[in-house]
Amino acid sequence: MAFDYKKEYKEFYLPPKKPEIIDVPAMNFVAVRGRGNPNVEDGQYQRALNILYGVSFTIKMSYKGSREIEGYFPYVVPPLEGLWWQEGICGVDYGRKNDFQWISMIRLPEFATEEVFQWAVEEASAKKKTDFSKAEFLSFAEGLCVQCMHIGPYDDEPATIESMDQFALEKGLLLDFSDQRRHHEIYLSDPRRAKPERLRTVIRHPVKEV
Repeated sequence: MAFDYKKEYKEFYLPPKKPEIIDVPAMNFVAVRGRGNPNVEDGQYQRALNILYGVSFTIKMSYKGSREIEGYFPYVVPPLEGLWWQEGICGVDYGRKNDFQWISMIRLPEFATEEVFQWAVEEASAKKKTDFSKAEFLSFAEGLCVQCMHIGPYDDEPATIESMDQFALEKGLLLDFSDQRRHHEIYLSDPRRAKPERLRTVIRHPVKEV
């Protein structure tokens, strides 16, 4: 059976619908940075997704080619994630999508070293005849966070976020947004297939002890 990160690490990908506190360890990602409204057709965000999935599936399917990766194991490509922010705002303002800055990313399996990652970027670029050079190898140690499973449209997230932030305060924790710690979303549903009211999104906010 292919290793499925969502099932093996439920604490990170399948949290309850009520807020909880979690300490997230360091993980490696294939990532693409950009800015602007993610809903723009063929915009920066949509092009970033093509790069992320192109590199991710090149690594996943490497066993079918000539590249032998040390420590390789069959796995399910983890879900898409995103770090979001806007200048001068603590958290995000959903009414100002054009002002979004973001890092879109997909978790890499443990055997995917920087060398393997660079090979995958070059391999994907050659096979698809597309420039994948915007992809970067990102190590991210998120640390202490408040998180929750949001069910419903993305634009309805503020109510969930309010309950998360209030829960953190009740636990004696302060929000800790910075240049390294952002509003974080993990997308468990495909918006092209799921109805808006059934979308499942993990939301995380960085916190710190008083």
